Amino acid sequence: MDHGRRPDPGVDEPAVEAGSSADMATSADAAEVADELSQAREQAQAYLEHLQRLQAEFDNYRKRVLREQTSAVELASEPVMRRLLEVLDEFELALMHASERPDYDRFLHGVELVFAKLADALKAEGLEKIEAQGKPFDPELHEALLQSGDDDGEPVVADVLRNGYTLRGRVLRPAGVRVERA
Repeated sequence: MDHGRRPDPGVDEPAVEAGSSADMATSADAAEVADELSQAREQAQAYLEHLQRLQAEFDNYRKRVLREQTSAVELASEPVMRRLLEVLDEFELALMHASERPDYDRFLHGVELVFAKLADALKAEGLEKIEAQGKPFDPELHEALLQSGDDDGEPVVADVLRNGYTLRGRVLRPAGVRVERA
């Protein structure tokens, strides 16, 4: 029974149906967004777990490399120590014989032999003495401990006060020298 009322011009039936389908579309969109969010969380968790595994692997790698480097350094010094042990044995023998029979000439000869053996062992490892006497002063190879002469000439090594050494071509210790300007 219509009692003569006319439908409200702002509300028509298709609009009401559109509103309910908009509600359905919104809930479908919400479900899709929730699904995407769930997938994104799963993916983020997978990335996090992967990152944690990589971090643990890198930590283990770093520790292993450190152990290997330490071991390599320890093993690298072994041949040098073996050669130096021989020199140590020679010194012990020389001192033992010197205390039994004090003969200065024999003792001096024994010390010279031990010195030569030590020098050979160090040379075999790449140690070289820096020849400085009479050479032009080089601040890379020489350390001026004293200076003499008032001339403005080029500085020359007059005396070696402390020997300098290179190890495999690199200066280990510069020679301590007295420099003279000629």
